[in-house]
This record gives sequence, structure tokens and C-alpha cells, in this order.
Amino acid sequence: MYFLNICKEKGDTSFDVIRKLRKILNIKKIGHSGTLDPLAQGVLQVAVGNASRLLEYLEDDKEYIAEIKFGYTSETFDEEGAKTFIKIPDFNKEKLMHALASFKGKILQIPPKFSAIKINGKKLCDLARNNKEIPHIKPREVQIFKIELLNFLPPDYAKIQIHCSKGTYIRSLVHNLGQNLGCGAYMSDLIRTRAGNFTLENSVELSPEIEKNALNPVDVLNLNKIEINADEYKKVINGNPLTCLLEKTNNKKFMLIFNNRLVSIANLSDNILKMEKVFKAE
Repeated sequence: MYFLNICKEKGDTSFDVIRKLRKILNIKKIGHSGTLDPLAQGVLQVAVGNASRLLEYLEDDKEYIAEIKFGYTSETFDEEGAKTFIKIPDFNKEKLMHALASFKGKILQIPPKFSAIKINGKKLCDLARNNKEIPHIKPREVQIFKIELLNFLPPDYAKIQIHCSKGTYIRSLVHNLGQNLGCGAYMSDLIRTRAGNFTLENSVELSPEIEKNALNPVDVLNLNKIEINADEYKKVINGNPLTCLLEKTNNKKFMLIFNNRLVSIANLSDNILKMEKVFKAE
């Protein structure tokens, strides 16, 4: 089991990446964290084999660079949707920066109707494409940790950088920015530059030799490690608890490591490690 830091190309869906990897690696059990739209490119966290059971433990904050076109709205909030002209933008850089700053912190965001979110078992994007009635979409709380203006070319172009929580829709943010400025806006391009500790600089493209870029879960997960011996290993792989005398710690979840291989995710309570997930050699 291992992780891959894939640089998804523009035009591919996240599932296209998984499908291609299954063919390259001849492995069916492959998953990913954090879907990227076909328009977007950049970091996609991929788990191979039993690493799919570890996706929930990955760091899940994200960083993006987005390009914005002002003066129009888009049905999909991005380059791919039908455009509607609103007005020629007439704001200055100071007003744009003030509008961007208003998104910083915890905000309520309504996902776009052209998204893969399921309501009553049906994807919103499928309903929208088939002109079906869209059910009420509840706002979701997300957090914008940082939002910066990288470039502004008046009257209608800007490039911004966003550091945000999991589940943030950048195209919804851009759409709302256009509403705030009274001129409309849509996302014309998007690059995910970081997902957790997976960075664009360290990402790789799909290739027949992709497996040489395998990342050991021991090096990827941001959990404290406990090295176990051979006798403890035998207990752990059978799901048995371990007595663990640690110095006072606030940490409750640990990786148990044997010969540089992740054997278990365990929870600590009253000096007892109880196995949450166990990983036998594949």
C-alpha cells in the first residue's frame, strides 16, 4: 500500500486519473481525496491498495491559484458554462482587495448546482444537465484561512491565491465575489498547488513508471509514530491491544510501525493502545 502525489492534467476528471492508474498498475483498489473538476489541474492525493483505508487521515486543507474573468456570470460558475454578460467592471484594486478580504474566516457557501454532490442519491450535476428540478442546497460552513490578490489587470482579469478548508468550492467563491462587486464573475482557470502535505512541486505525471514515485504512508500521515517489536507485531496484526507507557501526551491516535511499515492506526486510552485499523502485508 502506498500513496501517489499526482499532477492531474486539465481536461481529465479525477476518476479518469484513477481509471488510467488501474490500467498502469493492474490494481483495482485505488482511491483519491479531494475531487478536481476537469477544468482544474494540479495536486490529486491518490491511495493505492490498502492505503485507500487511510484517506481519512490525510491532512485536508488546500491551496489554489484561480484566475477570474469579471463582467459575466457562468451557468457552471467556470469557463465551461454558458455565459451571461452583466456589465463592464468599474471597480479599482482597493475595492477588489476589500471584497476579497470579506471572505476570510468561516463563511457559509452554497455548492454550485453543477457539482458531484449527491442529494437523495442523485448528483446535482446530472440533474442540472438533464434540466431536472434542483432540490434545495443547504449552505455549508467552510473556512478561508488566507486569500491574496496576485495580479489585477483592469477592468476584467484577476488572479488570486486561496488557502482553505476541505470542501471549499473556489468557483462558488468567485461567483460570490462577482455578486459582491456587482458585475458578475466566473473562474476561468484553477490550479491546486497543495493538498495537505502534497505539493505541486513534488507531484508527478502519469507514466508507466509511476510506481517508482510511491510514498510510504509512514512518511505521509501526520500522526505520531510508535515503533513496535516482533512480539508486539504478532499481537497487533491479530487486533490485540498493547500496553503502552508513554510520557504525558495529548495525542490519542498513533501509527504503529514495524520495519518501516505501517501496521496499525491505534487509539490510546488509559495507557492501552486499541487497534482502529490493522494492515497485514499485502
